[in-house]
Amino acid sequence: MKEKLYTIPLNDAVNANDECPFCLIERNVEQDLLDFVLGSGSSYMESDVRGMTDTAGFCRNHFKKMFDYGNTLGNGWILKTHYVRMNQEMAEQFKTFSPKKSFFLKGHKKGEGRQNPIGIWTEEKENSCYICKQFSETYDRYMDTFFILYGKDNAFREKIENSKGFCLHHFGDLCEAAESKLSDKEKTSFYPAMFSLMEKNMKRMADDVAWLVEKFDYRNKEADWKDSKDAIQRGMQKLKGGYPAAPTYKMNK
Repeated sequence: MKEKLYTIPLNDAVNANDECPFCLIERNVEQDLLDFVLGSGSSYMESDVRGMTDTAGFCRNHFKKMFDYGNTLGNGWILKTHYVRMNQEMAEQFKTFSPKKSFFLKGHKKGEGRQNPIGIWTEEKENSCYICKQFSETYDRYMDTFFILYGKDNAFREKIENSKGFCLHHFGDLCEAAESKLSDKEKTSFYPAMFSLMEKNMKRMADDVAWLVEKFDYRNKEADWKDSKDAIQRGMQKLKGGYPAAPTYKMNK
């Protein structure tokens, strides 16, 4: 299949032979979004962008990465107007708040969801993030592209089936997406291929970690490390859907 502009990033991620191509894409897109929000283009000074960041805010994870990015003034401008909006919303929540009668809460079981309006509002704020939202929209397009390539490009399918697989998080997303993006006939070949791929590579990592442990035995002091040197990092990436060490973000003073 002839490569098109929208297929290049996914093909590049697969060709990188990383532990999970979608983790690589996620890091790259996240970096691009941080550059857009805080980089030299000064998007944080644009009223339309600030309107969106004021409304959506940022999750804990991306607030931390924004500060790690290093643009103190940019972060200050974003927070300045974001806090104005937050304080207005909070004042409105407090103004309309009315505690529920205990009688109506007696049948409520722990874990059934929040009942307090302030608790519901704070949860909505914590789950709202400009970068997460932008990435989610981009990620959906990458999922679409994956199944287009997998169905039409034999070379791409072969690279996937001979790759190192996916982290559990993105593997689960692929399986979910396959339900709506593949025909019943396509599913009969897709799932066995993906299951075999994941089993093979999870075993590979388990063997690498096992050898890492054995390598600490003095009797194996002179033995070759094989592929076990980075086994812990690869294993954590697979199991947690990310990397144990945070990526280094570009710094703008």
